[in-house]
Amino acid sequence: MLPFQRAWIRDGSPLKIMEKSRQVGATWTDALDSVLKACEAGARLDVWVSSRDEKQARLYLRDCMEWAKVVQEYVKKDGEWVFTPMCDVSAEMVEFGSGRRIYSVSSNPDALAGKRGHVKLDEFALHQDARMLYQVAKPVTTWGGQLSIISTHRGAHTVFNEIIREIKEGRDQMGWGLHTVPLQKAVEQGLVEKISEKTRQSESRDDFLQRLCAECIDEEQWLQEYCCVPADESAAFITFDMITACEDPSLSLLTLDELLNSLMHHASPITDHGPHSTLAPRPSSLSAFYLGLDVARKHDLCVIDVGEKIGDVVWDRMRLELQGRKFSEIEAELYRLLRLPQVKRACIDATGMGMQLAERAAERFAWKVEPITFTAAVKEELAFSLRSDFEERRLRIVSDDKLRSDLRGIKKEVSLSGNIRFLGESKEGHCDRFWAKALRQQAARYRVEVGAAVG
Repeated sequence: MLPFQRAWIRDGSPLKIMEKSRQVGATWTDALDSVLKACEAGARLDVWVSSRDEKQARLYLRDCMEWAKVVQEYVKKDGEWVFTPMCDVSAEMVEFGSGRRIYSVSSNPDALAGKRGHVKLDEFALHQDARMLYQVAKPVTTWGGQLSIISTHRGAHTVFNEIIREIKEGRDQMGWGLHTVPLQKAVEQGLVEKISEKTRQSESRDDFLQRLCAECIDEEQWLQEYCCVPADESAAFITFDMITACEDPSLSLLTLDELLNSLMHHASPITDHGPHSTLAPRPSSLSAFYLGLDVARKHDLCVIDVGEKIGDVVWDRMRLELQGRKFSEIEAELYRLLRLPQVKRACIDATGMGMQLAERAAERFAWKVEPITFTAAVKEELAFSLRSDFEERRLRIVSDDKLRSDLRGIKKEVSLSGNIRFLGESKEGHCDRFWAKALRQQAARYRVEVGAAVG
């Protein structure tokens, strides 16, 4: 193991926390830590692991099972049991001969209430209610357990960064063991060589770092996801808290063919979703879809964003990103969607090159299509309305780095004359996914009755 991994396992502090880069093996290392705690002969406490979603929880338990197989080779020393073997496995726990178990629990804070043992909070900064999760998790360790927190950053104004900042500024009153693992540190300790052993592809350390940096959408992603530098929320129009609260880890975008196939089924859409639900609803022939189109041809993206409205909430369904495509091709894709009876309304960017596309669609599909010209006042209304939808959780979005970057990329600027304008920059364009989603949400604010849109 690399030095930072060994340091994590050897840290016996009652409270330990790691701010880390993505994909350096921190969760994999922590799985070994959990196995050693549960399979040690005479172990008194179970291990409770809270991951950000069900898929991540399964991956964690799978890592635990792989480590358990390794540990089984060293179960005895001088005829005495040191570590006990794995003896039972289910979808939610791994049990050892010691009688202790590693449990995977829901990210809902209530799942830890009444438990006792060690607690692992994986990707803590991404939890929608991290403060409540910590408040419920800490008492679980009262009888000698250890609380371990591992996460990448998700903005500066999180409970995770609040803890990190207090430690670094010498204000820690709780006795945390802090581990900081940016990508550069992991690379210095041999990460690239470990990856090369698995991939059988040789790459220098400098080339590896330069490649990952170049693959980031913007500098904020590089600094936060890999360098342990939380993003500055002060200039953000839509904050990470707003985005995280609306992300649904079970949600994935459909292709057009997948969407059409789902509409062939006549089951009613699922509408019973609590605040901590991990089940995304499925579209059906009874669904109501709304569409936003941000038009571009050469340099920026042309984005078609489709969402399904269930009650007052719009769920991400499909996003087409067309770059360098002819207007005829863009129009053909758009019309395939507008022909669907489930598509109730579409708002189309009619600014500049989008004018002809929007006018032709409005002529063909009448009341279903609303051309929107991007004046300063209109962009202000669209942007603030989208932010309001995030604040009030009136949409559910996929967990996607490109979308998140566009949502974060929009910045509000007030001129000396008091006028508001919105700026957005990325390597790929000008936050086109933001404006497509804003147009989609605008379309979804209207209800349609007998061929007419009613505000």
